[in-house]
Amino acid sequence: QVQLAESGGGLVQSGGSLRLSCVASGLVFSDYAMGWFRQAPGKDREFVAGISYSGEMTDFGNFVKGRFTISRDNAKNTVYLQLNSLKPEDTAVYYCAASLGYGFPSELTSSYDYWGQGTQVTVSS
Repeated sequence: QVQLAESGGGLVQSGGSLRLSCVASGLVFSDYAMGWFRQAPGKDREFVAGISYSGEMTDFGNFVKGRFTISRDNAKNTVYLQLNSLKPEDTAVYYCAASLGYGFPSELTSSYDYWGQGTQVTVSS
């Protein structure tokens, strides 16, 4: 059974930082591209960042503008999302997802095979 478990969310002040982690089990992690998405109340789920199976290729949503980084440790079956310079509009539930596909990150939710339960990030002004 595939499981993706996110952690690291919380409440932070505007301008602060958080590091999200997602631990995968039940799959060959190094075969999968990984993505982070977020969903705020009343809004569609949107792409935040993605990383290829090897970690060599990354992609970010247009709104990120250099504030976030994504990385992975295949030995630990873990993908990370470092959130810096957080803004109140970054408040959302953040989800990690795994895509077998071609091993490269995709901005489309339909490209992902497995999803975690999400972790709440709240940024106060």
